[in-house]
Amino acid sequence: MELSGILPTVIEIAYLLAAVFFIVGLERLSSPTTARGGNLIGAIGMLLAMVATLLDTHIISFTWIIVGVVIGSAIGAFLARWVQMTAMPQMVAVFNGFGGGASALVAAAEYLRAGGGAAESFTVSLTIVLSVLIGAVTFSGSFIAWAKLEGHFERAMTYPGQQVVNALILLLGIASGVFLIVSGQHVNVFIVLTVVSLILGIVFVMPIGGADMPVVVALLNSYSGLAAAATGFVLNNAALIISGALVGASGIILSNIMCRAMNRSLANVLFGAFGSQTQAVGGGTSAEGKIVRDINAEDAAIMMAYSDSVVFVPGYGMAVAQAQHQVRELAELLGERGVTVKFAIHPVAGRMPGHMNVLLAEANVPYDQLFEMDQINPEMERTDVAVVIGANDVVNPDAEENKASPLYGMPIIKVHEAHNCIVMKRSLNPGFAGVDNPLFYKDKTRMLFGDAKKSLTALVNELKKID
Repeated sequence: MELSGILPTVIEIAYLLAAVFFIVGLERLSSPTTARGGNLIGAIGMLLAMVATLLDTHIISFTWIIVGVVIGSAIGAFLARWVQMTAMPQMVAVFNGFGGGASALVAAAEYLRAGGGAAESFTVSLTIVLSVLIGAVTFSGSFIAWAKLEGHFERAMTYPGQQVVNALILLLGIASGVFLIVSGQHVNVFIVLTVVSLILGIVFVMPIGGADMPVVVALLNSYSGLAAAATGFVLNNAALIISGALVGASGIILSNIMCRAMNRSLANVLFGAFGSQTQAVGGGTSAEGKIVRDINAEDAAIMMAYSDSVVFVPGYGMAVAQAQHQVRELAELLGERGVTVKFAIHPVAGRMPGHMNVLLAEANVPYDQLFEMDQINPEMERTDVAVVIGANDVVNPDAEENKASPLYGMPIIKVHEAHNCIVMKRSLNPGFAGVDNPLFYKDKTRMLFGDAKKSLTALVNELKKID
């Protein structure tokens, strides 16, 4: 049998193997101890799928493919070394955008390849429209998410009648898509669909505050997968359908997990404009005049050194200060003194899912010291010192005690139940949710003001002085 005769079978087997690699890799990403290997397995699966695609006899010239591979690899290698770990949420948002944009471009190319005419079947027409709609929404929405994560406009941006305007834009996009599916021969309408989809992505993310960006990033990741799956139907590519479906499903599941961690529905996250109001306070008292008790590095080091147990609760402030290595060094010194050290990780701490896990893994914090919220909370009443490093909303006791708070009902790490609590922050300003934190004014709380990296370095130095 000639090679050309068995090539289609070889390609299909390669796609099947790639799908197996994707599934196994995704399963191994569920644990920090196997995540690195899972990522490698998934990458091997993608490489296998790419090689199989390049063997397709429909490809006539490899010139532009090689150019794209070289340029893309160079950009990827540069970004991998240049982008700081603290900017990983922004990087993920950009990747989501590029994934959705690529799917939309491929679908557009297939539409234009037919001269803007009707597609071969209803299924292909439908998937082209879905790929463009979802892909363009993901592209523009992801870059708005990137801008919010960069701090250009963190607050939810709303105006009267916004939901009505957004609904009309969505209806226009759907109407354009239905028209194309039915008639198929209007390039101008296709352009309208693309532009409306890009606008829809912008207006979809703008009303969402910075506090909810982890959920938005996960949801946009799901969208990029759905767009890829739709493109797979357009191209009749099994590997693209399977990988897109896996990404789409995992993104939805992750979004749901984070919504449960905040005790809010996905609809509330998307349409509630959470964080549009700020209740910032400053100075030495809250709005109610409660006293803030501060502490210096020497006293804080003594408190931790003579404790039996210390729980660190990292937040985005640790990421901004790039203080993960200092907190690991502090934890090691405490461990050498016989102190039991644990790290409590809230599902939505930081600005993307798993943000704190990634930073602590980079600093070589042992995996067995990382505990999820549900695991650590029962131990808080027996914890001598809880150390909050730049976290805010995820430790706000109003979530349990104040029914008038917008955070009420959100599961938190209960640091207020520890015997002592040290909060490391630059100021008394609120977190992403824009609400004050009464934890700062409790009798058991001591505030260690300043940059987290400098404060932790001072604690390390002071701890070394203690005999």
